[in-house]
Parts: sequence; C-alpha cells; structure tokens
Amino acid sequence: MLSTGALRAHLLAARLAGPVATSREDSLRSYRLFAARDPRVLLGLDPERTWRQRDLIELMADRCGVSADPAHTSGYDVIDPDLTLAALDAFAERLARAARRRSPVLLGTGHPHRLLGFYAALADALSSAGCVVLTPAQGSSVDITTRFGLRTYHLDYVRGVALLREPGAGAAGCETGAHTHSPLPVRTALAGAADSGGPLPELVIGDHGWVCGAGQLGFETIGLADTDDPALFVGEAEGRVSVVVPLDDAVRPDHYRPLTRYVLNRACLSQ
Repeated sequence: MLSTGALRAHLLAARLAGPVATSREDSLRSYRLFAARDPRVLLGLDPERTWRQRDLIELMADRCGVSADPAHTSGYDVIDPDLTLAALDAFAERLARAARRRSPVLLGTGHPHRLLGFYAALADALSSAGCVVLTPAQGSSVDITTRFGLRTYHLDYVRGVALLREPGAGAAGCETGAHTHSPLPVRTALAGAADSGGPLPELVIGDHGWVCGAGQLGFETIGLADTDDPALFVGEAEGRVSVVVPLDDAVRPDHYRPLTRYVLNRACLSQ
C-alpha cells in the first residue's frame, strides 16, 4: 500500500500539489467572474450567499492553500499537499460507504484526456463491489454555447465514465473526448435516468459541471478541482458538494495512478 508520506512526495514531484501550473492570474480571474455570477465559472451552481472576490480568496486559501493575500496577483498558485491528502481520505471514505451500500453511482468528467483513467478505475472497483455504474442517456445530444458559438456534442461512456464527444471525433467508446466545464451533460444524464425509470445515482463522482450540476440538483457529489475552479469549493462550503480534492487537474494521466491506488486502498476496494 502506498504510504501517506510516499503519496505526499509524489504530489509535490508531479506538481499535483505544491507549486502548480495554474497561474495566480487565472485563479483571480475565475474568482472575479464567480463573484459576478458568470455562468462560465458557476459550473451549474447557484450560490446561496454573495461571494466577493475577497471572500473567494479566503475560501480557497482555507480549502486549497493558495495565498490569502489579495495583493499577490502573479506567479503560480500553490496547493497545500496536506489538504489534498486529507481530502483524498474523505473521498475514499465516501467511496467505501457507497460500496458497502452497493449504491448506484454515476461518474463523469470534463477532463477526459487527463482524468479518464482515474475515474475508470473507480468505476471498475465500485462495480466489482456490487454498485451499479449508471450509463444513462448514452448518445444523447448536448448543445453547449462556446466562444465559437453553439456546438452540439454527444454524451458517451468509456469504461463506465461519461464524457462529451464532438460529432465525428471518434467511434463510441474510444478514449477521446471534449474538455468542458458545463453542467448540461450531467443534467442530460440525470434526466435520462429519470425518464427511463431506472435507478438514480446515490453518488455522483467527477469534476467541473458534473459535480456542481448534480450537487445543485440535490445529489451527493464528490470530485476533484483545481485552484481556478472555485465553484466546487463554494458548493462544499454551502453543503451541496460532499468532498472536493484540491489538485492540479491537468497533469499527465499517469501521474494520477498513485492517487488511484491510494484511494482504492483506503476505501478497501483494491483488487
């Protein structure tokens, strides 16, 4: 089993925590847009309280370890690896609870090129433990407004993990997908599950709009988030997201494998 110390060292070496590639400028821009309730950074969350940029800086300092100094406006952001480890433990505990209850689960990602392997390993382990891994509304169209105009994507599942695919981007089931922050994919999946009369998820696992969109609708959610995604941490602070793991969500896919082993071991789901 990977020790906490070894994982902490890996987090720093892979720049999943410690100084990360996300810039302070990008994070502050996201906090400013969130404070203005820009839907591009709300990710489907409808905040209950007013969040000023200063409030968000303080929240992210508490939950991620970024600088709490508003005058710090440039350079790379920093994530406290001990906060990442504590959140991974809470994440694993929630996975273990779902496995004990054999809960139906839904997994989805807006970062398929980076995080598909992480979520797919969770889906496989939860399925082996007796959980139903849901794949509702496969093939459904999802219209998303982008900076290039309205784009139509299709909802697909790869190894039990939902992602969006651009038309003509590859055959169903191939391991490519579109990067998205939108909550529309999870809304489409949940509507499909409801319309089919099948089970609804008792736990949604993912990132970006998958977490915030499901949490806003009252589903229990856990996920991963970078320092420029304040919506997930606001959702956690307001009680609509159960666990958020702070880390860089765009490093090489193989760098997430030790996290997978650690989480599955902590959840007693290793195979």
